[in-house]
Amino acid sequence: MLTQVFLSVLLLSAFTSSLPPAQFRRNPNIRAGRLTYGPCKTPNGKPGTCILLQQCKKLYSLVMTQQPLHDVNRIYLTQSQCGYLYGKVLICCPNQNPIPSTTAMPSLTKPTQSRLGLKKSILIDKTSMEKTKTKKLPRSGQCGQMSSGRIYGGNVTEIDEFPWLALIGYKKRFGQLGYHCGGSLINSRYVITASHCVNGRALPIDWKISTVRLGEWDTNTNPDCQVDARGVKNCAPTHIDVPIEKAIPHPKFDPRSTNQVNDIALLRLKQTITFTDFIQPICLPLSTNLRNAAFDDIIMDVAGWGKTEAKSRSNVKLKAEVTGVLLESCRKVYQQQNIVLESSQLCAGGKSGVDSCRGDSGGPLIGLGTTGRGNSHYFLIGIVSFGPASCGTDGWPGVYTRVGHFVEWIQAVTET
Repeated sequence: MLTQVFLSVLLLSAFTSSLPPAQFRRNPNIRAGRLTYGPCKTPNGKPGTCILLQQCKKLYSLVMTQQPLHDVNRIYLTQSQCGYLYGKVLICCPNQNPIPSTTAMPSLTKPTQSRLGLKKSILIDKTSMEKTKTKKLPRSGQCGQMSSGRIYGGNVTEIDEFPWLALIGYKKRFGQLGYHCGGSLINSRYVITASHCVNGRALPIDWKISTVRLGEWDTNTNPDCQVDARGVKNCAPTHIDVPIEKAIPHPKFDPRSTNQVNDIALLRLKQTITFTDFIQPICLPLSTNLRNAAFDDIIMDVAGWGKTEAKSRSNVKLKAEVTGVLLESCRKVYQQQNIVLESSQLCAGGKSGVDSCRGDSGGPLIGLGTTGRGNSHYFLIGIVSFGPASCGTDGWPGVYTRVGHFVEWIQAVTET
């Protein structure tokens, strides 16, 4: 019974579940008396062999003996999936080293213990099993979804990728409208962004925050269209520009501070948004598990229309992968500039040429989570706050506002 339940969880929770390569399905090898479906790498980067779960003694024994299955081991096993065959899970079985025990594998429930080193880390979110204080924010299953369910490659996003991304517009002198910050839709009436996008010291005095644009992909076209690899043209509905009813910066954000702590704000929209495949809310880290998790060594996404190597802004929505950096290590870097980072902030990136310049101030730092039932969804880990003047500088991570630290404030401020 336990095995059947776990197999179901694996099939549901693997975001990239797919059949093994065609050549392996047609011509499986027989190795040591068992069917194999080719070489693979384990979540820890070790060599392995793609086989049926029941044939991998090291992992199968873990499933059979550990009741209930530890969250971190569930993550490891989910990430080990390399496909399925006729309804049976294929797993990347380590060739030599057994799976670390729960004492060796760190738990995500403590901020200092979340170093998994996984590629697209799937974090367990127990939101569906925990009661929260408000119904004003969507639960997993109602947020953090992308219509196609694909994982995309490259720096340019697909037309329907990250449908919660928003552009924030400012009215300038002589009535001009410019978009200079990013944000994320979190429900039908609210966009979350950085406080410095609302009352930052760098904002010109004659700029007035006024509009949120949703459903955008290419700022040079409306509607947007994209031709896929098969030559099929896919078009989105026209984007929408929604007036801002009220801007709510965090009351403890000090625009003059050097560390920009509490750099978070909410924008209440004047109208209720109807969700489509191209306009969707992102989930917030509502569960205690995600609110308290650290994201050291975890790979996350940033996205937006920010700087590129060739020009100051991109007309097309971009993305980049950044890796979480231990806060203490990041503090040492920024202390060189007399900037003291706090626990409500987190760091990611710091590799040459890849940083949140690919996004916008106020834009999202995104993680992939899964509920206890194995359903995957994207959630908001951080908000782009600041970084070195020359972004993408090796050894200088970007600094983000940790969203999990502010969940109670968000819940208190949002209205129905």
